[in-house]
Amino acid sequence: MAEISSDGGGSHKKVKGKPKGKKMSTHIDMTPMVDLAFLLLTFFMLATSFSRPHAMEVIYPEKPKNDKDIPELPKERALTFLVGKNDKLLYYYGLLDKSTQLENADYSPESIRKIVMDRMVYAKNYSKDHQGLFVMIKATEDARYKNIVDIFDEMNITKAPNYAIMDILPEEKKMLDAK
Repeated sequence: MAEISSDGGGSHKKVKGKPKGKKMSTHIDMTPMVDLAFLLLTFFMLATSFSRPHAMEVIYPEKPKNDKDIPELPKERALTFLVGKNDKLLYYYGLLDKSTQLENADYSPESIRKIVMDRMVYAKNYSKDHQGLFVMIKATEDARYKNIVDIFDEMNITKAPNYAIMDILPEEKKMLDAK
């Protein structure tokens, strides 16, 4: 509580005919206010729910019972990104064969987004089943995590219907290292 205490130490000399008043000092006890602040702080810390980190939902496919249950992917629907060390990004259309041509790309939104959007239109129009694009993302062990996240972000932005991260094949790794 606030209290006024007197020191009794003021001088009583007259200055030009007026007596000087006695000086009083004030002392404010801050203990109750500090107690209240800590009670409020404790209450809000315990009553507040902390936000959980947001993570991307990953859906795992069912394991096929035999090789006949694995669906065949038409080459018109396939797009593969190869992520390598030193921020290297290559891609190719279709399935891997002797005639596969690797193309260079970068991690800018304009590059990845344009590649995916153009191929989505192509896959929708020219595939036999008209189901849309399937993007395969394959990374080497030297690839940066940030680069893979950038590609996944672009998949979400472009609303690519199907995309997956897969193991890189030895032939693809050789092609990536050679380019």
